[in-house]
Amino acid sequence: MISGCKPLITKQSENHAFRFAWSEKSRMDLFQTFPNGPARRRLRRAPITEGPAMDLTRHNDSLQRFLFEQAAIRGEVVHLDATWQEVLRRQDYPTVVRDLLGELTAAAALLSSTLKYEGSLTLQIEGKGPLYMMVVECTSERTIRALARWAGEVPAGSLRQATGEGRLAITIEPRHSPERYQGIVSLEGDTLAEALQEYLMRSEQLDTRLWLTATPQGAAGMLLQRLPRDHSGEDPDIWNRAQMLAETVKREELLELHPLQLVRRLFHEEDVRLFEPEPMSFRCSCSRERVSAMLRGLGHEEVQSIIEEQSKVEVTCEFCGATYRFDPVDAEQLFAADASAPPVPPTRH
Repeated sequence: MISGCKPLITKQSENHAFRFAWSEKSRMDLFQTFPNGPARRRLRRAPITEGPAMDLTRHNDSLQRFLFEQAAIRGEVVHLDATWQEVLRRQDYPTVVRDLLGELTAAAALLSSTLKYEGSLTLQIEGKGPLYMMVVECTSERTIRALARWAGEVPAGSLRQATGEGRLAITIEPRHSPERYQGIVSLEGDTLAEALQEYLMRSEQLDTRLWLTATPQGAAGMLLQRLPRDHSGEDPDIWNRAQMLAETVKREELLELHPLQLVRRLFHEEDVRLFEPEPMSFRCSCSRERVSAMLRGLGHEEVQSIIEEQSKVEVTCEFCGATYRFDPVDAEQLFAADASAPPVPPTRH
């Protein structure tokens, strides 16, 4: 049996040009995406009127964005409930592994909101410690899949104690382009939030703060990010004040409060615009077509040797547990198209 659909950290692309930054144009694009109406709400010092479009009883499995009106600061809140439980249903994780994977899943959802085209964002951690791999993929359609691999007992404590010496990779894969953008840095910080903040500062030059948490019932997170632009006309203390206010958030509030309630509690003295929630869900991107392409990549000789030894090829997706089987006829059909294709003429120089 081949264990398939396993992501690997690859060589960093020389064309790595992805930025998590939201330029002033991106900020204006966002306002145009949500014109005046129920899709955008302001939080002011005065009491907030909660209209029927903002149902405070429903915030599960959603991502919600907000912007500071008088400053170049954006924010997001994510709640994953059924989505996170679907991940846990496929693997029984130890408590330490479960909580760290939940935090990474929430972080991937928060960072994926920067995708401006169809594709996916993948967060991956590889280490030399007992927790030697975690990977989360989030698509532009707000679907998520996640897994972790560990050996032996994973100690509670800092991220480094769990993973040992390791590295963090963030990969962007546009769906309709062969280009793949990847940034890789060493793991720095005692927590996953600190490691991601360090990456964004070192690789993307972005001031970013993250708050992440997870339980067996759900995973949640909040992001604050200072947008890169001229800050000369702003309150010089706004960024520090926003961070200090956000630092007061409690784990239970992240998990239980509706984003409107959370943002109002933290930033009720600021002028903040809250946008409509975007639904999140679990969905694996594996398919028979993708597995077929992987087998063709192994080559006819390798696939034939597996057929001779096991009479079939089985590929199991590590994310969702789906198994794809190929008998000898199926295996031959994988390479039939290649065999019938005309030879490629030599390249002229």
